[in-house]
Amino acid sequence: MNTASIHRTASFGAGLLLALSVHGAASAAAPVADADLVQARTVIVDKSLPKAQAQAAMLAARRYATFWDTGEDRFAQAALAPRFTDRTLPPGRAQGPQGPLAASKFVRTAIPDLKADLQQMIVTGDRVTAHYRFHGHFTGQWAGTQDKVKGRGQDIDFIATDIYRIEGGSIVDNWHIEDNLTLMQQLGLVAK
Repeated sequence: MNTASIHRTASFGAGLLLALSVHGAASAAAPVADADLVQARTVIVDKSLPKAQAQAAMLAARRYATFWDTGEDRFAQAALAPRFTDRTLPPGRAQGPQGPLAASKFVRTAIPDLKADLQQMIVTGDRVTAHYRFHGHFTGQWAGTQDKVKGRGQDIDFIATDIYRIEGGSIVDNWHIEDNLTLMQQLGLVAK
């Protein structure tokens, strides 16, 4: 694989995994019960926030985290506003809610058992910061390169952090960063 294709792969993969939440599109999606959602291991909430605002923000973030954990579109549809904007949009990804949906499908073709553990969630003002640990096994194909790379069962384990802006109970903006160097090394696309 040449340097240009590695760069394109890393750039495309950079935003694939975490565009890492509730209302606008929720009406079109199947109902999402609170019990079906992932829980953060640690939650820190600004005590000055009105309780209803904090709960709506956490619900949006948990719905989006559940989307990344399960790959089920209904959770993203319940979490993201129709005018959702990815503020760190990687090259090749569509803007809006369709971007994370496509990214999840792309990544899961390579890592079908991908899981996203919500390590911590910090809620303040109209923002939620979510810190994730993604893990699984590279048993599929990574198609973001000139030559599709086939997995050999390699362990995948990397982190990501998202900052969501919540409005009306939905994620309207997302700034995210993933440890894509570690991911690319684990996929065998970049030397360790």
